[in-house]
Amino acid sequence: MKAYYCHHFVLPLPDGHSFPMAKYARLHERVVAMAPALGIELHEPPAASDEDLARAHDPGYLRAMSEGSADPALMRRIGFPWSAAMVERSRRSSGGTMMALRDALSGEGIAVNLAGGTHHAGPARGGGYCVFNDAAVAARYVQAQGLAARVLVVDLDVHQGDGTAMIAAGDETLFTFSMHSARNYPAVKPASDLDVALPDGTGDDAYLDALAAHLPQAIDRARADAVVYLAGADPYVGDRLGHLALSKAGLAERDRQVLAACRRHGLPLAVCMAGGYAPDVDDIVDIHAATVKSAAGHHRALRGASVG
Repeated sequence: MKAYYCHHFVLPLPDGHSFPMAKYARLHERVVAMAPALGIELHEPPAASDEDLARAHDPGYLRAMSEGSADPALMRRIGFPWSAAMVERSRRSSGGTMMALRDALSGEGIAVNLAGGTHHAGPARGGGYCVFNDAAVAARYVQAQGLAARVLVVDLDVHQGDGTAMIAAGDETLFTFSMHSARNYPAVKPASDLDVALPDGTGDDAYLDALAAHLPQAIDRARADAVVYLAGADPYVGDRLGHLALSKAGLAERDRQVLAACRRHGLPLAVCMAGGYAPDVDDIVDIHAATVKSAAGHHRALRGASVG
């Protein structure tokens, strides 16, 4: 299975910034250690080009991001100080999901981006630590390449995917399913095609029951050729920015449900990591690494089925 990494394109942040940038390098280290046993091939993705990004984002916004001319209020909404390194990092993160979805559709069945999940970036603005919307960029990329006509985004970050919902509004070829904390960011939640808002403190059983009830609906309604799965670590009980209460075992079962549903329906998928803000970075890495391990198992099962 292919996994794309861009941790070495570091986003420079001031001391004390709340974004856990260190998780990406630590996750890469963990995946490198697992790779031989799990059959994982690690690759650096290309940067998403202006053409790639413009399928999901407004040209004026792209120009402001590239040139560093964005309004300070827009940068405050994103939560990062502008830098050329921030833009390059964001392009590489989108490139990772583009390549993962391309690989999944080109016979691999599944591939992983060790970053991505930047679902708060809308057509003409970023937000919530998101500059470009990698899921939407990837979906539009494989559509432009003729690899898929319809794409389903399964967003299981703890926060609603407002940017993806805005980009996909009125586009029947891009179906958005978001299951998230009802009381969490963003305050204004544009409608996804299917939103499931959960109360504070939702734990493993209630969460997994909701997923089992609504994921089949999303798959049936989307009639998709492929899936982008945002496997956020932030529904975890210890997360600083989440209001849900899933255990690590519950999150692993969440991943299993999504992968099993895609396997039943023959849906290729790209998996990206999305948010995670637990006080101990190792908890975030544990959750993301378990997702990668599950994805590698899914890939092995697909390879075995194709051989058989």
